[in-house]
Amino acid sequence: MSEHWQTIWFTIEVSLLSTLIILPFGVGLAWWLARSSWRGKSLVETVIALPLVMPPVATGLILLKLFGKYGPLRHLLERFNLEIVFNWKGVVAALSVMSFPLLVRNARVAFEEVNPRLEQVARTLGAGRIRTFSIITLPLAARGIIAGMVLAFARALGEFGATILVAGNIPGRTSTLSLSIFQLIQLGQDAEAFRLLNISILLAFIAVWISEWFMSHKKTQRH
Repeated sequence: MSEHWQTIWFTIEVSLLSTLIILPFGVGLAWWLARSSWRGKSLVETVIALPLVMPPVATGLILLKLFGKYGPLRHLLERFNLEIVFNWKGVVAALSVMSFPLLVRNARVAFEEVNPRLEQVARTLGAGRIRTFSIITLPLAARGIIAGMVLAFARALGEFGATILVAGNIPGRTSTLSLSIFQLIQLGQDAEAFRLLNISILLAFIAVWISEWFMSHKKTQRH
């Protein structure tokens, strides 16, 4: 059972790490999409949303090609002495890509709900762009952003297809809850698999419940 707890904690840790990594990029991109209007914007939004509708194994195959030994990013990775494929970094990379669209979508909606007039008033009072964003926009959009973070974390907890292609299923190194459940079912250890399944459901339930609480509380405050 100690091995299972190691898998659980590893899954939580890489899911948290992937969420923190995508946070600044997701929030920045969401703000840009919410506050800008230009030709081709819908194309960018479509590309961002692709991991939500593409088969996860297809996304994993793309990542494997990008980060692989002969991929287009190999020179950049070698310069920083980074090895992504088939280790915990590969897990984080897969989780980050698969959960990124959920964060961006929720954060963008949160920014769109912030009244631009409040930002304009702050600008007329002498606040710069960064100060206006930090004292007006970000606090008013915070609940939506947090809800997006929690949903992204929940998505990372349950990721399977992309992870197994990029990082493999190496016990003690890259095995997450989803990968371990799959392996246990293959080995015929259904009882152990269902124990991990129950924990996976519990973690996902808590994460989604927290996200829904933030969203419903935001609506109550607005009304």
